[in-house]
Amino acid sequence: MNKIILISLFSILTFNVMAQEKIVQTAGRTQLGEFAPKFAELNDDVLFGDAVWNDSTFSLHDHSMITISILLGKGSVDSSFRSHLELGRKHGITRREIAALLTQAAFYAGWPNAWAGFRIAKEVWADDTAAEDDKSAFQREMIFPIGEPNTAYAEYFIGNSYLARISSEQVPIANVTFEPRCRNNWHIHRATKGGGQMLIGVAGRGWYQEEGKPAVEILPGTVIHIPANVKHWHGAAADSWFAHLAFEIPGENASNEWLEPVSDEEYDKLK
Repeated sequence: MNKIILISLFSILTFNVMAQEKIVQTAGRTQLGEFAPKFAELNDDVLFGDAVWNDSTFSLHDHSMITISILLGKGSVDSSFRSHLELGRKHGITRREIAALLTQAAFYAGWPNAWAGFRIAKEVWADDTAAEDDKSAFQREMIFPIGEPNTAYAEYFIGNSYLARISSEQVPIANVTFEPRCRNNWHIHRATKGGGQMLIGVAGRGWYQEEGKPAVEILPGTVIHIPANVKHWHGAAADSWFAHLAFEIPGENASNEWLEPVSDEEYDKLK
């Protein structure tokens, strides 16, 4: 039963993400529909339709990277270039990636073109930070959303974590994301019958540890079964963002008991 639920969940969410990746363009008809209807059709339905931009050979992120590179190479560093930078940012291009792209392109497209591109890119990514770059890049590694800051449980975590509720029916499921070095406190899932928790690694690298046992590395696809009434903790590795699905196993008189933090001394022993 659980296997069927898991397969269905991954299939549905994968479909949803793929559906969200489809781009729809109406600029041609909006601006030139009456004056040049054929051009508007080619722009909206062919260029930005299934033939080019919605060709799944590349992600929208990669389509944007390619287009920006070509425009820069042609010296078309104008309003259309800005529009494609803004579109690229929406498609997940980070500040670090656009800087690397423009730096490499400078050697092929010309130094003045790169300078012009950088001036616009700095404005488009003006409010981004390095941490947001890393977070955006990590989001592209997985189909599940990072979600919102996990403020409700922040007092039980060291570092920043994020929570996205995936399902509240049949089996409660959440995607929990940890920044590097973030981990939750030691805790116990109490239950008089049944209960406990199951974790499935989604992206990045993390750790799970039961009291009195060595820590276990969690990678994408790793499954961790946590019995009820067992003291444990889990979180990210020091050098990696990390996300896992958390399945709450139904049980009688179930509750969560939060305990002491995992000290830096304990945590820094893990490699």
